Amino acid sequence: MPVSRRTLLSTVAAGSAAASIPAALAGPAAAASPPGDVVGKISAGYQGWFACPGDGAPIGGWWHWSRDRFQPPSPGNTTIVSWPDLTELAHGYPTAYPNLGDGRPARLFSSYDQQTVDTHLRWMRDYGIDTAALQRFNPFGDEGPTRDTMAVKIRAAAEATGRKFYIMYDVTGWTNMQSELKTDWDTKMSAHTASPAYARQNGRPVVCLWGFGFADPGRPFAPGPCLEVIDWFKARGCYVIGGVPTWWRQGINDSRPGFGDVYHAFHMISPWMVGRAASPADLDSYHADVNVGDYADCQALGIDYQPCVLPGDLSSGHRRHGDYYWRSLYNMIRLGSQGLYVSMFDEFNEGNQIAKTAPTAAHVPAGTGIRALDEDGTACSADYYLRITADGGRMLKGLLALTATRPTPPTVNGGPGPDPTRDLAAGRPTAESGHTQVYGPGNAVDGNPGTYWESTNHAFPQWLQVDLGAATAVTRVVLRLPPGWETRTQTLHIQGSTDGGAFTTLAGAADRTFDPATGNRATIACAATASRYVRVTFTANTGWPAGQASSLEAYAA
Repeated sequence: MPVSRRTLLSTVAAGSAAASIPAALAGPAAAASPPGDVVGKISAGYQGWFACPGDGAPIGGWWHWSRDRFQPPSPGNTTIVSWPDLTELAHGYPTAYPNLGDGRPARLFSSYDQQTVDTHLRWMRDYGIDTAALQRFNPFGDEGPTRDTMAVKIRAAAEATGRKFYIMYDVTGWTNMQSELKTDWDTKMSAHTASPAYARQNGRPVVCLWGFGFADPGRPFAPGPCLEVIDWFKARGCYVIGGVPTWWRQGINDSRPGFGDVYHAFHMISPWMVGRAASPADLDSYHADVNVGDYADCQALGIDYQPCVLPGDLSSGHRRHGDYYWRSLYNMIRLGSQGLYVSMFDEFNEGNQIAKTAPTAAHVPAGTGIRALDEDGTACSADYYLRITADGGRMLKGLLALTATRPTPPTVNGGPGPDPTRDLAAGRPTAESGHTQVYGPGNAVDGNPGTYWESTNHAFPQWLQVDLGAATAVTRVVLRLPPGWETRTQTLHIQGSTDGGAFTTLAGAADRTFDPATGNRATIACAATASRYVRVTFTANTGWPAGQASSLEAYAA
């Protein structure tokens, strides 16, 4: 299995803070090439490298799902950091992961299933992704036959959905790439250019060569052999894109020096950005210190510029419910880029996928710590990053006005929203009017039915409050007492607030009976009013002169 791009690259600081674009560069792009299948278009990298036992793939095993591909993926034998949403796939393959948070078996997809490829290309069509860049690592080993068939499957799906595709060679670890690239193109991949779905630019079939000039042991090639390969593909009539280091123009940091002629030989330059920026502010720094100069250099030499845009690493908490991705898109479109390269469509290994992803903890294996899309407290639909891509494509093409403000809501028409089976209060910060002895408010959200909150005695009213982290339309609150306690009735009402200051009523004052025969539980329906802070106020208790709760749970629709 090829070493991943991230493990070979270390993040390099972008330098000074963001600066504005020079006036000469602020207008519409003066493209080196007219619109085609990559210029003026949204392209997305497609790995297509997941296989499962029983799917018929020649490589066999759990390709790219497991470190040991002959053992099922599990928390201790995995290569992934994000979990895909399989809702629209006809079937998946059972793993050794724990069940999902909602109790369903933890299953994964195979890229080798034609239905998977068809679904992914249909998503590209539905969300405005014009072109798929099919990744192709060294095919002269055991993975070659599987990759050969994946090209056939992508071709069929692209033809059926009206998408374009092209071959993107990754030279990582490919010792004999100078000769074998040519052999592979002449004997296998060039045949796909006969397809009406094969991407063309300026009338030429598109090929991308990713990895020349990177300063790491996995790509030790000298400038001469790299330039010879580029010229060979150009002589074959190809339009050649270069997937190059972030600092290609200056020949520093992740770029080897002395590669200027290699970089400038490409028809299009596509600098890498994965693992570089952790925040929108980092993206702004790269925009000012790297991208502006890159664009000017390409414009001066008649080279098309296709920068990398990315949603951010979900596993590291970079996404900021879409603000990171939109900043990446906005910065590269306001620059005047001729096209955009989304990294990546299905990269669940590095957490920067835009394909449909588990939206809540109910959709990932329980107890694994894998982040769902709502990891920062904001509910996001499984297709959220595809919808952002669609809006970014519209902005690139002038169908949406240039805007720094993300126009894409995390959920559509308020849904699907948070999983209705998930307790939004679990483990969240609490507040109170007061408590007695050791019975503090944290006991009500710790998941332990034997611990409880008890207010200051003999002094009603008293209140208990939880901070859900984000405003959510809470539709029910569940209060519990320890299971062995005798029956009692507490009089209480529930309020909600978005700021912790002004509260509105979610459920009016009423007597709530807690009976051990029915679990010592009271379920209270609430007005579906967006609330970040949920407060329960107690005014009476027939069993003890205080408010009491072993659990305060909050649920959304």
